[in-house]
Amino acid sequence: MQVTETAADGLKREYTITVPAGDLEQEITRRLGEIGRQVRLPGFRPGKVPMQILRTRFGPSVRGEVLQSTLQASSAEAISERKLRPALPPKVDIVSADEGADLEYKMAIELLPEIPEPSFAELDIERLVVEVPEEEVDGAIERIAEQQRKSEVVERPAENGDILIVDLEGRIGEQEIPGAGGKDRQIVLGAGSSIPGFEDQLVGASAGEQRRVRVTFPADYAVADLAGKDADFEVDVKEVRRRSPIAIDDELGQAVGLENLAELRQELRQRLQRDYDAASRLRLKRSLLDKLAEGHDFPVPPGMVDLEFDNIWRQYQAQGEPPPAVAGAEATPAVGEVGAEATPAVGEVGAEATPAITDGDAVPTAAGPGQNDEAARAEYRRLAERRVRLGLLLAEVGRKNNITVTPDEVNQAITREARRHAGYERHVLDFYRQNPGAIDTLRAPIFEDKVIDFIVELAKIGERKITPRELLAMPDPAGEVALPS
Repeated sequence: MQVTETAADGLKREYTITVPAGDLEQEITRRLGEIGRQVRLPGFRPGKVPMQILRTRFGPSVRGEVLQSTLQASSAEAISERKLRPALPPKVDIVSADEGADLEYKMAIELLPEIPEPSFAELDIERLVVEVPEEEVDGAIERIAEQQRKSEVVERPAENGDILIVDLEGRIGEQEIPGAGGKDRQIVLGAGSSIPGFEDQLVGASAGEQRRVRVTFPADYAVADLAGKDADFEVDVKEVRRRSPIAIDDELGQAVGLENLAELRQELRQRLQRDYDAASRLRLKRSLLDKLAEGHDFPVPPGMVDLEFDNIWRQYQAQGEPPPAVAGAEATPAVGEVGAEATPAVGEVGAEATPAITDGDAVPTAAGPGQNDEAARAEYRRLAERRVRLGLLLAEVGRKNNITVTPDEVNQAITREARRHAGYERHVLDFYRQNPGAIDTLRAPIFEDKVIDFIVELAKIGERKITPRELLAMPDPAGEVALPS
């Protein structure tokens, strides 16, 4: 095999590779020999079929298989011998592959860049610390108590605070309002309806009574087709139920599967603390990634940027606005998608997928598709390049520091995913068992978190205590920050 480098431009390399015709013929003959030992043809004993007949019957298909395997093996060998680290699978263009002639082809490849060793000790980052106020725990307990509140049927006209069990039907003129009717619907009088005056007209109703309720939907009603329109509701009152007083005691804790009220308070406090800690960590992570982005400007493979940009642009065109991964979560191209597409012998991007970065790089909403697309394209390409650069940087940190995702961690992630789909756990488990590639979508964020934690341990972290209100007032760094309600 002869390999000649024909072009070198930045991270791009091009080679011409020639495989002698004799090597191809030798492999074709070997493969035909294997077939001859297995195939059964009329008039010949197994293993006694003449080579000429084998060439006539199987030669073209075997030659195609040998050419394909030779392309893969020779390109992988060329990459390995030169210690190249491809960012994406090489592009191959056959120049000559005539029967009896040498196989000659061109191979174009993009390489992973040399990534400078970051100095994490220079990173100065702030961690926000939030302590859960007792009044917030009180509020959470009151909401649970409201949900657990019991009721009993009463034989009297309905009062504010009562629950009505009704069948109802809503119409605008002669047309029924979709989704506005139903059987055995519950209406809590005094809870506040989205349609002004609706509940007020049911105060004083008794079981067995039918009432017509006339209302006007607000001009800013969420359903545009109903906004500002007059409607009639036929309400058939089936029961009037009086709600028992709210009881906040040990029985409330027992009602939700705990020992007592104190254990319920502790559980709620821990849950709220986890939510605030997660929101704080998200901002810490965004700050960390911003610092890394500011301090590193190495070249990135154009093909990777193109792939990431195409992904962003497809979402933008489909949604008519910056997709969540753009306006909020900065999901990096899984550089493991870099290595995942390359053959194992070729891709040295590593077993770990590049972290799907979720730092949140807000992009201005320029306009819908077709409007000011040039500005949007320029901004999204900048974002795509940032994602790729950060993904490569974190992947390299993980590689050099032997950060890996263990099988146990992957199994735990699969189990959590299965629990999210109650009733379909077996289907989820079967899906991941039958689609190993899908596991990368679970492995990537685990790897990302482990790399981020590693860097945080080495960086200079200052802490600042803030209130929940101050945390909630901060700009959301990732579009959808799960904060306590």
